[in-house]
Amino acid sequence: MTETFQSFSDTSLDPPVRGFLHRPEKANGQGLVYTHGAGGNSRGPFLIALAEAFAGAGFTVLRCDLPFRQKRSFGPPRPGDAEHDRQGLKNAVACMRKLVKGKVYLGGHSYGGRQGTMLCAEDPGVADGLLLTSYPLHPPGKQDRLRTEHFPKLTKPALFVQGTRDGFGSIEELQAALKLIRGKATLLPVEGVGHDLGFSAKKKTAELPGRILEEFQKYFA
Repeated sequence: MTETFQSFSDTSLDPPVRGFLHRPEKANGQGLVYTHGAGGNSRGPFLIALAEAFAGAGFTVLRCDLPFRQKRSFGPPRPGDAEHDRQGLKNAVACMRKLVKGKVYLGGHSYGGRQGTMLCAEDPGVADGLLLTSYPLHPPGKQDRLRTEHFPKLTKPALFVQGTRDGFGSIEELQAALKLIRGKATLLPVEGVGHDLGFSAKKKTAELPGRILEEFQKYFA
């Protein structure tokens, strides 16, 4: 391993920022704030693997727990949590900007990524770009309930990563939705996996984090 990580906490902010900070051996001056989905936390195997891949390439990475998860160790977010979660992401990016001098990217898996896009639609200057895995385009089986109202307000580059078997949005549906985005947006399809992108406590797709990193570096070069 060429990087180390440590617990990170800033309780001076409201809501506070908590998670794990990956410091690269050879920093490139850029940072990534990355968070989890509605059923997860910052200790998820996919978040760890992705953070390690990016830190290995020189990024300072903060994988953080959203405010709703800081309050409750299990269960999904509740009505009214979303606004607080977006403020938590904004605070996490502010922490990262104190650690790096270059660009800061914001990302998340599923619900966390959705909140990141909504934050950047509300405040385009928050981050320099978005990394979104398994974006929950609609609830499973409810294709008419698209979560794209804010897409036309997105102006920063965005990289979406989606499994071809994701019940929260097909590749075709997401490709159509990306046309609503004013800024640059591209999609990396991952063949044969669902919403978890093939990652779980027992099952992992070892090459995927490196593939995402490679696509990210090309896209944001």
